[in-house]
Amino acid sequence: AGRGGTLLKPRVVLYVCPYVNRNSKEDLFWFLPGEQLLCEASTVLKYVQEDSCQHGVYGRLVCTDFKIAFLGDDESALDNDETQFKNKVIGENDITLHCVDQIYGVFDEKKKTLFGQLKKYPEKLIIHCKDLRVFQFCLRYTKEEEVKRIVSGIIHHTQAPKLLKRLFLFSYATAAQNNTVTDPKNHTVMFDTLKDWCWELERTKGNMKYKAVSVNEGYKVCERLPAYFVVPTPLPEENVQRFQGHGIPIWCWSCHNGSALLKMSALPKEQDDGILQIQKSFLDGIYKTIHRPPYEVVKTEDLSSNFLSLQEIQTAYSKFKQLFLIDNSTEFWDTDIKWFSLLESSSWLDIIRRCLKKAIEITECMEAQNMNVLLLEENASDLCCLISSLVQLMMDPHCRTRIGFQSLIQKEWVMGGHCFLDRCNHLRQNDKEEVPVFLLFLDCVWQLVHQHPPAFEFTETYLTVLSDSLYIPIFSTFFFNSPHQKDTNMGREGQDTQSKPLNLLTVWDWSVQFEPKAQTLLKNPLYVEKPKLDKGQRKGMRFKHQRQLSLPLTQSKSSPKRGFFREETDHLIKNLLGKRISKLINSSDELQDNFREFYDSWHSKSTDYHGLLLPHIEGPEIKVWAQRYLRWIPEAQILGGGQVATMSKLLEMMEEVQSLQEKIDERHHSQQAPQAEGPCLLRNSARLSSLFPFALLQRHSSKPVLPTSGWKALGDEDDLAKREDEFVDLGDV
Repeated sequence: AGRGGTLLKPRVVLYVCPYVNRNSKEDLFWFLPGEQLLCEASTVLKYVQEDSCQHGVYGRLVCTDFKIAFLGDDESALDNDETQFKNKVIGENDITLHCVDQIYGVFDEKKKTLFGQLKKYPEKLIIHCKDLRVFQFCLRYTKEEEVKRIVSGIIHHTQAPKLLKRLFLFSYATAAQNNTVTDPKNHTVMFDTLKDWCWELERTKGNMKYKAVSVNEGYKVCERLPAYFVVPTPLPEENVQRFQGHGIPIWCWSCHNGSALLKMSALPKEQDDGILQIQKSFLDGIYKTIHRPPYEVVKTEDLSSNFLSLQEIQTAYSKFKQLFLIDNSTEFWDTDIKWFSLLESSSWLDIIRRCLKKAIEITECMEAQNMNVLLLEENASDLCCLISSLVQLMMDPHCRTRIGFQSLIQKEWVMGGHCFLDRCNHLRQNDKEEVPVFLLFLDCVWQLVHQHPPAFEFTETYLTVLSDSLYIPIFSTFFFNSPHQKDTNMGREGQDTQSKPLNLLTVWDWSVQFEPKAQTLLKNPLYVEKPKLDKGQRKGMRFKHQRQLSLPLTQSKSSPKRGFFREETDHLIKNLLGKRISKLINSSDELQDNFREFYDSWHSKSTDYHGLLLPHIEGPEIKVWAQRYLRWIPEAQILGGGQVATMSKLLEMMEEVQSLQEKIDERHHSQQAPQAEGPCLLRNSARLSSLFPFALLQRHSSKPVLPTSGWKALGDEDDLAKREDEFVDLGDV
C-alpha cells in the first residue's frame, strides 16, 4: 500500500518503503509516503539490556512525524536472516510517536521524567513504549546542539497535544492515495452498509424479530451512532430520533434459541421533573417493546453502576505494566522475589476474571434461561463493547474464525462507537480519558485462546500484533472515536464534492505489515475445522473433540522446576497470598446457584469447539499473557522450551502426515497440493524461544545475571534449595 517511490536526501519527504538504504546509510534514509524528517542526532549509543549498561551499538537517532528510529552503524545489526517475523512498517528499532508512553532522562545517575521545555539536557535518554519495549540511548558522545534538538523534538512530538488533522494518518493517506491497494483476500465485514447488517441478521436468524434501519444515514439523528444499525421490529423509527439515539435498544447478536443481546445508552441526566417524567414514559414504552412475557423476557445489566469503573481499569493497568517495563537485569531480579505480591496488588488479573465472569452470567441467561439481555451504559461504547464481544465469542463459533473475529471488532467496537482516539490518548489532549478497554478485551480473548486452542482459527501471535497495531497511524481502524468522525475527516461528509475522499487503510489488511510467510504465524494450525456432514448424518449426530486430546498448552500440573513462574496453584502461592487469594477464587456464596450449575455442568462435559465455549475463571486459571508482556525481557525467555517447542514438534508431525497424504493423492491426481509453510518457518529458526516469534528480535545475550541486592536475605545455597517453591516456570504462566 503505497510502498513505491524515490530516494532523496534527508529533511525531504520521500515516497518509498520504510527501510534504511544499506548502500549509503550515512546520508540516506527511507521514509513512508508523506513522512518528514524533523530532527536527528549522530554518535548515539543504544544500550543493550545488560546489568552494567555499558555496552551497545553506535548510530543515528532520528525523529520523523511518524516515528523515532535508531539507525545502527553496525551493518550486522541491520541484517538478520534469522528474524523471519519482520514488520514491514515498523522496524526493530522503530517507535511510532503514538507508541511512546513515558520519556525519562538520566542526570548524574538520577532518573527523572522529561516533559515540556528543559533547562538542562540529560546524558541518557530512556523511552518506555506502550508495547512495553524499553529503549536506552546514551547522549554523552553526541554534540550538544544535536542533543538539544533530538531531545526537545522527541518530547514535543510525543507529548504535546495534537489536532486530529495533524495526525500522520492523513499525511500518509494523502501521499499514498493513488498507490493504496486493498487485499482481495480480506473478507472482513465492515458493517458500513445496510447490506452488511442485513447479512448479519440473516446469519444469526435475528431477522424474524429485528430490523436494520437507515434512519441515521448521513448522521442526521446522532453522530455517536453508525449510519446503519439494528433495532427491534416493533420499535417505530421516529423513537430513535427523539433523544438522539439515547434510550434505544440496539441489537448486538441473536442466539440460536431466539434470545438476543441488546445494548442501550442512558438518557441525558435532567433535573426538571417534567422532563424526567417524559423520559420515564418514553423508557416504559421502549421496555414494553422488548419485554413481553411469557414470550419475550428481558434481563437488564447496568454496567455503569454494578460492574467495573473505567478508573479501576486504568489504575490496575498502570500498576500492572510497571512489572514489565524493566530497564536492566538488576531491576528484573530485584523485583522477582516480590513478583506475586506486585501482581496481585495490581488487580489486573482479577479484572480479567470479573469480565469473563460477567460474560458467562449473560451467556447463562441467554443459553439456559432463554432470556434477552439488555446491557446499559452511559454511552454504550466501553464496557458494552467489551462484554457483548466476549459473549459472542463464547456463544458463536463464527466469531472464533479470523474473519469472524475481525468482523466482530468492526461491529461492536468500530461501528459501536468505542472512542479509540480518546481511550488510546492518540492526541495527548486528556490523559484522564486514556483507559485500555480494548487491550483488556484482547487479554480476555487470550485467556480463551490459551485455554481452548483448537477452538480458534487465530493464534496468540495474532492477538499480540493486533494490540501493537493500536499505535500504528497508517490504519484508520483504531484512530477515530466514531464512524461519523472518520467519515467527516475523510471528506465523505464534507461540502467539497470536487475533492476525492481519502481512502484509509484498515488494519485487517495484514499484507501491509507482514510477508506471506510471516502471516502463517497468525493462523492456528491446530484449529479444528467444522466437519462437513451429509444431510443424512446431521440429524442426531454431534461433533465432539475431547479436551484431553488437544495440545496441552494449558497444563493442569507443573513439574518441580526452578524458574520465574510456576503454576499459580502451587503451595507457595496459597501461603504467600493467604486469605487474599479468596479475591481470585469464586466462592459458592458469591455465585448464583443457576450460574454455578451452568458453569460446572459445562466444564464437566467434553468440549464441542463449534458450540458453546466457556473459560475457567478460578484464580489459578487466569494467567499472564506472557507473549505480549514478557517478550522484550531476555531473562524471561526459555531458550529451546516453552509452548513453541511442543508446537514445533507437533507441526513436524502434521507435515509428515500431510506429505504421506500427498503421495497417496498423487496416485489419483496429477497436481500436487500446496505444502504448509508454518512448520518450515519454525524449523528454519536457529533458536526457538518460549516467546517466539518476538524473542528472536533480541540481539543481546539472555544469559541470567545473579541478583545482588534483594537476594542476600535468602541465605546460602542450601537455604535457596529449600526455598525452590519461590521460583516458578514461565512456561506455565
